[in-house]
Amino acid sequence: MTSDHVTRRGLFQGGAALAATAPLVSQAMAAPAQPSSKGTPMSPVELTVNGREVHLQLDPRTTLLDALREHLHLTGTKKGCDHGQCGACTVIVEGRRINSCLTLAVMHDGEKVTTIEGLGTPEALHPMQKAFIVHDGYQCGYCTPGQICSAVSVLEEIDAGIPSHVTEDLAQVAFSDAELRERMSGNICRCAAYSNIIAAMRDVAGETQA
Repeated sequence: MTSDHVTRRGLFQGGAALAATAPLVSQAMAAPAQPSSKGTPMSPVELTVNGREVHLQLDPRTTLLDALREHLHLTGTKKGCDHGQCGACTVIVEGRRINSCLTLAVMHDGEKVTTIEGLGTPEALHPMQKAFIVHDGYQCGYCTPGQICSAVSVLEEIDAGIPSHVTEDLAQVAFSDAELRERMSGNICRCAAYSNIIAAMRDVAGETQA
């Protein structure tokens, strides 16, 4: 008759065997996947950035944000959340504002990109940059490049008659604080300079606060 009784010697022997194999299992689980022998093929990308043609060889997974910051050293465009939630990385592509962290550089091959550096310089500021200074539209300044790029595009959207979620008359987009706040809602200012940003935008648009 067989016995299911576990002896003390058997228990110790089994534990020792398990302890000996545990490091091997742990190493196998922790070992990183080996890259392919050929690696990721690079993709040629041509952009016109701030009026200058650039030719890059990029990993196709490179975001437009990283292409601008890491490859072209245009660090005015900021990396905030890196998930398209804060707007700090906003740039203007082909006349439209986008979150550069959410798009790949290869998707914009042949297109025109404008960053904060392309809007103005310390010697020749863009009107929106001047207005932000006059109205204190920033505090820490981290979100400011994205705020300014977005603000410039917002005024162009309104001028073009492009409606927003708060537009009452789709046939005629009216300039209002509600329109500005709705359209700028994707740009987060953790210092809460929102009222000053709206004042700066009104200044550039030639409007006066009612």
